Amino acid sequence: MKKLLSVAGAALLTALAAVFALGQPANAATGFSVSNGRLYDAGGVEFVMRGVNHAHTWYPQQTSSFANIKALGANTVRVVLSSGDRWTKNSAADVANVISLCKANRMICVLEVHDTTGYGEDGAATTLAKATDYWLSIADVLKGQEKYVIFNIGNEPFGNQGYSAWTTDTSNAIKRLRAAGLTHTIMVDAPNWGQDWSFTMRDNAGTVFAADPQRNTVFSIHMYGVFDTAAEISDYLGRFRTAGLPIVVGEFGFNHSDGNPDEDAIMAYAQANGIGYLGWSWSGNGGGVEYLDMTTAFNPAQLTSWGQRIFNGANGIAATSREASVYASTTPTASPTVSPTVSPTTSPTVSPTPPPPTTPPPAGGCTATYTVANSWQGGFQGEVKVTAGAAAITGWTVRWTFANGQSVTQAWNASVSNSGSAYTARNVDYNGRLGAGASTTFGFIGSWTGTNSTPATTCTAS
Repeated sequence: MKKLLSVAGAALLTALAAVFALGQPANAATGFSVSNGRLYDAGGVEFVMRGVNHAHTWYPQQTSSFANIKALGANTVRVVLSSGDRWTKNSAADVANVISLCKANRMICVLEVHDTTGYGEDGAATTLAKATDYWLSIADVLKGQEKYVIFNIGNEPFGNQGYSAWTTDTSNAIKRLRAAGLTHTIMVDAPNWGQDWSFTMRDNAGTVFAADPQRNTVFSIHMYGVFDTAAEISDYLGRFRTAGLPIVVGEFGFNHSDGNPDEDAIMAYAQANGIGYLGWSWSGNGGGVEYLDMTTAFNPAQLTSWGQRIFNGANGIAATSREASVYASTTPTASPTVSPTVSPTTSPTVSPTPPPPTTPPPAGGCTATYTVANSWQGGFQGEVKVTAGAAAITGWTVRWTFANGQSVTQAWNASVSNSGSAYTARNVDYNGRLGAGASTTFGFIGSWTGTNSTPATTCTAS
């Protein structure tokens, strides 16, 4: 949820030499870590965020959104929480449930406190110190989740007034969290409603990074109207890359009340330079920015034009997302139930489709279930769920033949090839091993004309 920003101020040209010189010692944490300006998961594999923001604190009943976001290819979801200073506080039990939902759907959770938004300019906003109090109050549910959780101390912690305190306040918050024994990767947002037009974060990021005794902090810039040209985008992000400091685009949109951000340049530069991005937002926007919804009424079968762009467009989530390696040796479990403190309502449903055909496997074999997850004029997103039979398997191959001239244009979580209308999908290195009864999924973007019937599938295990 964004607010109109002031016109960008004059650029501050403070030299970055001191930042460039900062060393980045290896991190001994058991979860995510930062080295040489890059983020690494617990398996030691570089991790590039590809995901969206989800307004959980205002829509706690929309727990199905986690599975729906994952089904469209995301590897990360940034979850809006409240410390109770501005909106209803998310309890420790609710946060634990959110983490379980992320893990069940094999995504990384970026948890953020939204109550700090625009502090200094918005009288209802709270301080980073108060947000830190909240994190410390739920520390017990965060500890032990370092492989799966990154926490974003406070969303857009200053508006366009008082933001000179950003460096000190952010540094102090990090020090308090570390002193309490929290070893997770920490994410920090820029001031100026997240857009840092004053370059306060850019020019002081080295100081904040050095304040973290673990050197395990990631910086987050929000790109809306201030970033309406490719030159501004590449200059800002490039300075962090040159300085060896980790940066992600924690929020961005395709349009905004303060100007027209260049989403194509954001996504292209991020992909070319290994920078994570998290679009705003899945659904539920109000206050005149409803156009930033990626889905209509949280329904994954009704992607908006923005949703189509970020998930299925060039340099989009479906084509570029890679699952965290920490999930390579695990299999999804049943989705957890909603915390009893939440009052769920009926979740939106996808239009009914005929039961997908499967082939019963022998013991030690596998089944493959084909579904059309989303469809639009001339294109569709397919998803195939592969399930091991009565014994564990070490690999799988799924085959199907399209009857209506459909074709696959891009795929993820599988190696897909074809001979005419006959398609073959084989596991990749991280999802071939499945325990008895365990499942994994792969997806693809396809094209169709006229008819898009569901093909029969076969699954062969090895």
